[in-house]
Amino acid sequence: MARSADVTRAAEQDWPALAEDIGRWGRELGFQAVGIADTALGTEERRLLDWLAAGRHGAMDYMARHGAKRARPAELVPGTLRVITARIDYLPPRARASAEVLGAPGSAYVARYALGRDYHKLLRARLERLARRIRDAIGDFGYRVFVDSAPVLEVALAAKSGIGWRGKHTLLLSRDGGSWFFLGEIYTDLPLPPTPAQAEHCGRCTACLDACPTGAIVAPYELDARRCISYLTIELPGPIPEVLRPLIGNRVYGCDDCQLCCPWNRFARESAEEGFAVRNGLDRAELVALFAWTPAEFDERLRGSAIRRIGYERWSRNLAVGLGNAPSTPEIIAALEARADDPSALVREHVAWALARHRPRA
Repeated sequence: MARSADVTRAAEQDWPALAEDIGRWGRELGFQAVGIADTALGTEERRLLDWLAAGRHGAMDYMARHGAKRARPAELVPGTLRVITARIDYLPPRARASAEVLGAPGSAYVARYALGRDYHKLLRARLERLARRIRDAIGDFGYRVFVDSAPVLEVALAAKSGIGWRGKHTLLLSRDGGSWFFLGEIYTDLPLPPTPAQAEHCGRCTACLDACPTGAIVAPYELDARRCISYLTIELPGPIPEVLRPLIGNRVYGCDDCQLCCPWNRFARESAEEGFAVRNGLDRAELVALFAWTPAEFDERLRGSAIRRIGYERWSRNLAVGLGNAPSTPEIIAALEARADDPSALVREHVAWALARHRPRA
């Protein structure tokens, strides 16, 4: 963390006024909402430890490695008194409708957040600019910026800061923006007044639980990552469990079903950020075409995309599952047969499974 705020200045600073300024500066920088949270996350710590004890993090060993530190901001960054949270909407403009893609089994469904550029750099740069605005106003202070880069309970902090509330699918919800947004944080040693939390507005709705293709939302506010399509197609390094493969359909990177059905997303607006606009025609891409990419084409075409992080092998595995779930056509069978002897054992196994789905039993 940078140098702590001067004690004399701290005594003289009008903290409520500064908090209002931070919200205004954040909106001027393109954030749709900014809030301030204290660091008391005791309830969330218990929830996290219970989730880990149940093994619901699956192969995400990093979740267990950091343990309770995720729920203790002052241990993660010594000196932290408050966390400034920020929201930026990402729903890509002019994208092919999700329902159309999901309803076309030969098409590849990519989660809306990954259709454009990787959000990490954009959001981090924007948060750094906000921190500089604060520094310009009050002088040096201690801070550290996070965008999915450390063990941070971003939903819990955002809910505590009043940006929204945790929905039954475990994502953050906002009355004016649904859930189609990214979150980022600035851990700081400034004693800013926290913004009040919002009341929850899910009521008796269970649309997200009912819509989950794999039943990963095992109860309201409880997600078993081991069944989640986003986990299976992004985080899981090995084979996708066979019993879950047919349920994945044509979702080759992530899943938005729990968001697509949420009534609050009727109020979501398309992002004004050009960086989140669709790239490489990924909203209209066909499974066969993507499966034909070479490793070099994967690296080149997905440069600057969040998808590139999972690598060519995992991407190919996901596409093989999508092809196995698609209707049988000569093109699909030929595409799978062309990679039946793929150098990757992981890909070969999923291709064999997919071909078995298309070939009539003897």
